[in-house]
Amino acid sequence: MTVSTNLPLEQIKCDLCESDNYIIIYPACYEKQRYTDIEEKFRSSGDEILIDQVVRCTQCGLTYVNPRLNASLILEGYASGNDTTFVSQAKARERTFERCLNIVERFWKKSDKGKILDVGAAGGSFLYVAKKRGWDVVGCEPNRWLCEWGQKQYGIPIHAGEIQSLNCEDATFDIITLWDVLEHTPSPRKVLEECHRILRPGGLLIVNYPDVGSWISKFMGRKWVFLLSVHLYYFTKTSITNLLKHCGFKIVAFKPHFQTLEVEYIFRRMQAYFPKMGHLGKKLVQKLRLQSVQVPYWIGQTLVIAWKR
Repeated sequence: MTVSTNLPLEQIKCDLCESDNYIIIYPACYEKQRYTDIEEKFRSSGDEILIDQVVRCTQCGLTYVNPRLNASLILEGYASGNDTTFVSQAKARERTFERCLNIVERFWKKSDKGKILDVGAAGGSFLYVAKKRGWDVVGCEPNRWLCEWGQKQYGIPIHAGEIQSLNCEDATFDIITLWDVLEHTPSPRKVLEECHRILRPGGLLIVNYPDVGSWISKFMGRKWVFLLSVHLYYFTKTSITNLLKHCGFKIVAFKPHFQTLEVEYIFRRMQAYFPKMGHLGKKLVQKLRLQSVQVPYWIGQTLVIAWKR
């Protein structure tokens, strides 16, 4: 299956307020299209720079890609193919999630560990860290290859599919996490509504996302590294707050979200936006044999913690 600008793109309404009035923030630049395979375009480690038109709703301020491919094509892209590049950073992601779980547990006021659902669990690194800490873990992930990898690597079964396909009863989980997930979904509102339904009263919702309202995003403009074809929505603190409130959540805290990756991987991803800097950095770390050194970084990522009202 291939993606082409000749394929029909669908116009969508704002996912929050359903308005179809918007202003254009970034015009489309399809001539920069890098991938033609939908599996490559929408893989978890997708690094194609933004080529689609990005708009902002004039009624509520939500920023999103419009027009875009049909949601069923997007989901099939996520479900298919493998992603060895993503899982190459599993150990670094475990370090990230150790820090994240420390934060989550500070907001968990009960002495007993509860039941966690990780939505968009990828290869299961967060589930692995949480299970080691004594949490009862469940995960779902659209990509079938990543689900199988997580089973082999961590021995943790991950449901292959979206959150809605879990068919959970009401009030099943104590905590639901979405790590680098919400901005990828065709309808964040529907995902959050389902999270609200299956989360127990007083349960915690944990979401991290690249903040398009951050100072570094504004400074870098269209060269901000999170302006990617795999991202369908771009949140600010205001828009994520409005979306969470609409879906029945109350914000507890916002925090900067630091992620850990190997330094060579970071420079490799940088090459799409800053070719010379990324290439020189990659060569330097190879010469110094620092490829596998893990470093924390922040380029506008934000963590939001909310509870079910």
